Amino acid sequence: MTGEAEALKNEGNARKAAGDLAGAIDDYRRALEVAPDYVAALYNLGLALRERGEFTEAEDCFRRVVEVDARDVDALFNLAALRRRRLDFAGAAETYRRALEISPDNAHLWLMRGEAGVARYTNESVREAAECFRRAIELEPGLADAHYHLAQVREFDGAHGEALHGYEQALRLDPGNVQYRTALLAVKQRVCDWAGLDKLWAETRRTLAEHPEQLIDPFVVLTIPSTRAELLRCAERNARSIVEHVRPDAQQLKFRFDRPAARRRRIGYLSAEFHEHATAYLAAELFELHDRSRFEVIAYSHGPEDQSAIRGRLKRAFDRFVDLRQHSDADAARAIHADGIDILVDLKGYTFRARPGILALRPAPVQVSYLGYPGTMGAEFIDYLVGDRIVTPAEDAAGYSEKLVRLPGCYQVNDRKRPVGKAPARQELGLPEGAVAFCCFNQSYKILPPTFDAWMRILAGAPGSVLWLLEWDPQVPGNLRREAARRGIDPARLIFAPLLGHRQHLDRLAAADLLLDTLPYNAHTVASDALWCGVPVLTCPGETFASRVAASQLTAVGMPELIASSMAEYEEIAVRLAREPAQLAALRAKLAAGRDTCALFDTPAFTRALERAFERMWEVHVAGLVPQDIEP
Repeated sequence: MTGEAEALKNEGNARKAAGDLAGAIDDYRRALEVAPDYVAALYNLGLALRERGEFTEAEDCFRRVVEVDARDVDALFNLAALRRRRLDFAGAAETYRRALEISPDNAHLWLMRGEAGVARYTNESVREAAECFRRAIELEPGLADAHYHLAQVREFDGAHGEALHGYEQALRLDPGNVQYRTALLAVKQRVCDWAGLDKLWAETRRTLAEHPEQLIDPFVVLTIPSTRAELLRCAERNARSIVEHVRPDAQQLKFRFDRPAARRRRIGYLSAEFHEHATAYLAAELFELHDRSRFEVIAYSHGPEDQSAIRGRLKRAFDRFVDLRQHSDADAARAIHADGIDILVDLKGYTFRARPGILALRPAPVQVSYLGYPGTMGAEFIDYLVGDRIVTPAEDAAGYSEKLVRLPGCYQVNDRKRPVGKAPARQELGLPEGAVAFCCFNQSYKILPPTFDAWMRILAGAPGSVLWLLEWDPQVPGNLRREAARRGIDPARLIFAPLLGHRQHLDRLAAADLLLDTLPYNAHTVASDALWCGVPVLTCPGETFASRVAASQLTAVGMPELIASSMAEYEEIAVRLAREPAQLAALRAKLAAGRDTCALFDTPAFTRALERAFERMWEVHVAGLVPQDIEP
């Protein structure tokens, strides 16, 4: 290192402090021309490049620092962070490991290594992450983030009780942390532990109203009693945060669109759920039925490869199947843009493993939200939301940032190839012979106290009936049976079924007499499965998209009589049907007679309507117009 190089480095530091980032970068580079292995200049250049969004060059700077000085922990830390950013989680974890060899008692390094393992999301990496978080807690017991992330790992493993205690500990250490509180709320709903739930709901809604700087998971807000206005406010905050996060990449990419008018329109479907998942089972036939004379259909998958039969079917259904798991948001966006996608359809929204950062980079000229997330994205980078006249009526447009596509039937596509066999004998299922079996196979987080109160009043009004639920978590049966006892209902009348594979699940579902829906988050795939299996569904719609899905499905199968106008009517209908088995049998017969001709299961007609919507979106875009509401 020469005096000239040091002087240039110091000049760069001064310029950076004065806000002249470009000048600072120039000085650091000049210093390195004089002394190529000058660690301080390399390190500072890396920091400056990262600040300017030039992540690849910044990573190269930190890598070169480590080549010169393998024990530079700060450079290793920054190098790992940049590797995480481009989704090289294995590389990031290895880099943190190297840093920990030098600084083994650094709790924050253990925390970061654990976070990289969780993000990698393999069985081995998640187990390693748990050990990292435990080590961080041993070194620094008051490190709230370590408790929080260890709780996340336990939740991934299905140990929701341990997760609940971990989130509570994190919140005790940092009582004002909205992220911790939201996670606690979500896991309490998942295990049906309702102590203090009203308070958590109120605090969440108060944060939305009074603290615009705070981000809250939109999916959690979707599951609690909330309004369209609250959901929009929550989504908009998250969307702005995503746009800000990808801004450096966006400034570099600046995609342009030049699409030949003569060729088939290219539709891209973006999802993490092209595997054993409800979305895959609903949409498989849609992908198969797209008109290949007018559309080329490409899958962009960023979820697991599970080698399942449905995964294989989906791969065959698309013209191309592209795996983006190892792509950063920027690289994924580049790939989608390079493929010339005209309309990109996101099937994830704000759900687990979503990648909205890809869409925020605007790799396609028209971008659409569909199926996976029943609500607004609140994002300028999403042009359209696909709904229908019931879930997204025209009068509710102010609650959505997107323009609304209102399909003529139900917005939810269905697969007519779902096999349904003969239901097992009731004795095999643990159901009493001759008793009316109300059922709700919704995920447990959808079962909230007001709905459960209604169910218990229904059981009280229908002596001998039972409520058949899924055991989503080992704690759920005990918690709900205790809640039943508190409401004066024999806990034995709640019967819990184990989780099964899709085919077995459909077979046993047909043994139920009536599906009781939840509010404010309805049965979605569960309701369409029930109707396909010949089981009537009783619902009471609310004001949000998620609370109107079953009403849309029932309208599309021609059974509006099962859409209650209030919870009091919902209870009255359920009790009446339990007491009058002939009426219940007539409903089942009506459903069975119309199943193969009703709009809900007319997948070819649904596909043509969606394609008309796609064509109209493209016409609007080509005309240079802003997106418009569409009713194909």
